[in-house]
Amino acid sequence: MRLILPIVLAAVTVVLIAVALTSANATGKTVGISAGSSFLTPKPTTPDQALSNLLLNAKRRNWDEAFNSVSNAQSPNKKSFIQDWTGSYGSLRAFSALEGYDIRPLHITNDEAQMRVRLHWTTPVGPIEDVRDFRLAREGEIWKTVWPKSDMPIVPSQVIPVTYLRWDLVSGGSDDEWGAKNIDAPRVRIVSMNPLDFAEGAVVLGEVVNEDTIPAFVNVTATLVDGSGNAIDEETSFDKIDHILLPKQVTPYRIDFPKVKFKDVKNVRMNIKATLVPASADPVIGVMNQKVDPDYQGKAVLRGDLFNESGQTVNIPHVIASLYDNNGKVLWVADGYVERALLPQTSAPFSIEIPKNMASKVQNFHVVVNQYSMGRN
Repeated sequence: MRLILPIVLAAVTVVLIAVALTSANATGKTVGISAGSSFLTPKPTTPDQALSNLLLNAKRRNWDEAFNSVSNAQSPNKKSFIQDWTGSYGSLRAFSALEGYDIRPLHITNDEAQMRVRLHWTTPVGPIEDVRDFRLAREGEIWKTVWPKSDMPIVPSQVIPVTYLRWDLVSGGSDDEWGAKNIDAPRVRIVSMNPLDFAEGAVVLGEVVNEDTIPAFVNVTATLVDGSGNAIDEETSFDKIDHILLPKQVTPYRIDFPKVKFKDVKNVRMNIKATLVPASADPVIGVMNQKVDPDYQGKAVLRGDLFNESGQTVNIPHVIASLYDNNGKVLWVADGYVERALLPQTSAPFSIEIPKNMASKVQNFHVVVNQYSMGRN
């Protein structure tokens, strides 16, 4: 009797796996990623199955199998292929994991196919979606993905003059190694504040300026108060701000209050804190080619390019933008992370989605770049 139950369970398991694989192939849907139930990668006899196999192995970090899914026509270097998925130079992609994907065919013939994929990544700063187009080609009875040649920049050996400003902090003791607490804080001011309701809840946004001649580490806090004077919720700007402000520098800020509406709010209390910190104007990151145009789904997107003018690697660039109406009022503060590291003297594109109900009102914008570099932050 003790042998009957294990035998029955094993037989049922085999049948269920066979049914799952058969039904998945019959419907042409992705196996494994969406449901997370497949243990095998079926033979890639269709374009979507070939691309699904590659993405499934990339998700599992099974790089040998993933690289075998690549067409020999333009076989890339295996190391660069892996780096495309895992990141390099301490970039945000290096701390991310592929969670899932959605495949949509764009064009399919007997020998070639064009597929669009929405990749879902988990990252330390929250979920990020990446849309990529893939080309596939038939090789005999199977399909393979034609992987593009690596476009990773190669930085030549060079000497870059250092001309940036720098502020050092001479600490008064072990307790003052990072921020100075025994001298006056830098003069910073909230120059605008705009409360509004949004889809996910209430939002308070605006801009802050450092009016002093010394750098400041800045954080903005907002407290929502009801008609009885009781606090409904208190939140900070978190990463929706450029925390380190050089003298006379302006940064956007945005504070989100999930599941709160301003109809329940009587007052908003704002609090800004500034601490004197050591800082430098390097690395200098230029923002170029800024424009608002639609993406492939018709959504308004602020696009541009970042150029690292310094000789230091910026591991994780973070772009924050103030969006203004024709009267100069801050309509929205949007932000986005660049998943690739910004190497010295190289550029990288960025894009930030603009809310649909505000896209037609945006007349101007101001972009700042917050950056995280290993050994400096």
